[in-house]
Amino acid sequence: MPLLTRLIPSPVVVDIRPGALDDLGYVLADERISHSGKLAVAVSGGSGAKLRERIAPSLPGATWYEVGGGTLDDAIRLAGEIKAGHYDAVVGLGGGKIIDCAKFAAARIGLPLVAVPTNLAHDGLCSPVATLDNDAGRGSYGVPNPIAVVIDLDVIREAPVRYVRAGIGDAVSNISAIADWELANRVNGEKIDGLAAAMARQAGEAVLRHPGGIGDNDFLQVLAEALVLSGIAMSVSGDSRPSSGACHEINHAFDLLFPKRAAAHGEQCGLGAAFAMYLRGAHEESVYMAEVLRRHGLPVTPDEIGFTVDEFVRAVEFAPQTRPGRYTILEHLDLTTPQIKDTYADYVKAIGS
Repeated sequence: MPLLTRLIPSPVVVDIRPGALDDLGYVLADERISHSGKLAVAVSGGSGAKLRERIAPSLPGATWYEVGGGTLDDAIRLAGEIKAGHYDAVVGLGGGKIIDCAKFAAARIGLPLVAVPTNLAHDGLCSPVATLDNDAGRGSYGVPNPIAVVIDLDVIREAPVRYVRAGIGDAVSNISAIADWELANRVNGEKIDGLAAAMARQAGEAVLRHPGGIGDNDFLQVLAEALVLSGIAMSVSGDSRPSSGACHEINHAFDLLFPKRAAAHGEQCGLGAAFAMYLRGAHEESVYMAEVLRRHGLPVTPDEIGFTVDEFVRAVEFAPQTRPGRYTILEHLDLTTPQIKDTYADYVKAIGS
């Protein structure tokens, strides 16, 4: 009897625990990623630079590269600098911009990437996508998954609270994204990858249903695992469908329409997910999602991130244009401006003030 299986693109190492950063060199050597210790480490001038002082003695063969920002030019420049050396792997140590730059640079020169995030702001820490600013605004570039993900929960606890909260919004938005994928399947026959959908859904539900908070290591462990699983789910499906639906379309609309005022990615996605759940008639789920987001200090109405109702309505109306060809509850309903306003008013009444 033949055993039919498929290979799942995933990291060789996922190490999530307090103190994980102190064992980085040992883990990479033990897993045969870098026996020699010849690593190109990309860091920011902020949190990454501080951590450099702490871990540099344990990585004597590493060369350190400071990355200025999260632009395509920064990533290309980093790739050019690293290309001149002879390294086993690239390590991205810092926030999402640094890791995305390191992802792109590693892919450009054909080296594996080790992601060492200093916050849990979004699922990009283990996704096959690098999001970088370019001359046209912001672009998403396909890259290989990280070969290793090392998340030190002690470091995460020291990160700005807002960025850890944002990761909650991004993880929870998976639930709305999967509902949109299922809608596209019913209406248009779009194929669903059941494994990718299961991984992303369970990641979102684990965070949504957990009773703890960001000061709790158990909760941070679940959140970190959920973000890693979300990234792997995208690799399994071959696109961002498991984690991106109307919630992310609304997020991208905020970014494009109000680039200098946009809030954190996860904040906008959480708000977008709660509203999208209400749009599809899942009112109880929408209210519960809003309650959980509020408990974690996340926004559930646009005024909580500095936008007016009219600006939010404009973002919802514009959102489908951000992902042409993607079918979500927004494309399905195709609401007029007055209809969006009326539905939003109903949503606000439902979730309470």
